[in-house]
Amino acid sequence: MKVKNMRLAVSGLALSCFTAFGAHAAEPKELFFYNWTDYYPVDLLAKFEKETGIKVTMDGYDSNETLLAKLQAGGAAYDVIVPSQSIMQTLIKQDLLLEIDTPTLSNFQYVKGPFRDPSFDPGRKYSAPYLWGTTGFSYDSARVPGGKLDDSWKEFFEPRKELQGQLAALDTSSSVINAASHYLNVDECTENPQDAKRILELLQKQKPFLKMYSSDNTVDRMASGEVIMMQNWNGSTARATLQKNTIKYVYPREGVAMFQDNFAVPKSAPHPGNAKIFIDWMMKPENAAAVSNAIAYANGIQSDQLLDAKWKVMDAINMPEEYASRLRPEKECSNKARELQDRIWSKLKG
Repeated sequence: MKVKNMRLAVSGLALSCFTAFGAHAAEPKELFFYNWTDYYPVDLLAKFEKETGIKVTMDGYDSNETLLAKLQAGGAAYDVIVPSQSIMQTLIKQDLLLEIDTPTLSNFQYVKGPFRDPSFDPGRKYSAPYLWGTTGFSYDSARVPGGKLDDSWKEFFEPRKELQGQLAALDTSSSVINAASHYLNVDECTENPQDAKRILELLQKQKPFLKMYSSDNTVDRMASGEVIMMQNWNGSTARATLQKNTIKYVYPREGVAMFQDNFAVPKSAPHPGNAKIFIDWMMKPENAAAVSNAIAYANGIQSDQLLDAKWKVMDAINMPEEYASRLRPEKECSNKARELQDRIWSKLKG
């Protein structure tokens, strides 16, 4: 999507940023932002444009696989991207990212401790924290017999007869395979063909019961009643719950994937100086909180005091403490494991 150019005078904030990145001061005042679909409030981009004079064009993608393929093909002239931790090492090893030395940016001081030195990017040389969340499933309790489902992936992969044909899975191989792996108690990065066979058999058995695979419009699909149950992200579920309060989010006891998304700059970025200005600006607590308040995902910045009260009462955003042991941080798989996943997905969707 393209965001309207706010042709206003550069504010004091912008001047200070350009001083910090003087080497890039001659760059045109534009920024190309490649982000997950429906994962950034357009109003906040307007604020950035107003404060810096930098015009932003934002495009969307639906998976890490799409982002990686775009960068590997060399056809991506983007300045800021939003990769998950599960592909960060691949991007770094393939020399696709620019070193931005995030700790040297002025607003790094506001980054929370657990997000300062992640294993996927030691020292934050290549990235800055954006949002984090989980991938479980949601359902409409008003349309489920008895009003409640068990907190197990069994409800999703082996749905009750009344729900068959009324559920959706994400159209993202890693998300679907991770969930199946957790249900089967298999390593999501397994290199064992027998494990892959079990995963594929489970997904093939489930497929006839699905209404669709889709990673788009997950909020509307639940809120509108298009489906009764959907593999979903916690933030999307929370936003759907604002429209329909009978929607519930499940943290399956077999394990729920926890993702962390990050800002990074491709090595081919046409405006790296502007990219750094944007990333530094996004580490300001008021701006990080504005994203969380708009799209209901937690961030890695010290901004909790600025979060809206409506999110603080939802389990989808504030996970009950007793579920902490269910979290499974997403891992970056080996090439062999990825090849197995690709084969599973091709056979499933082919």
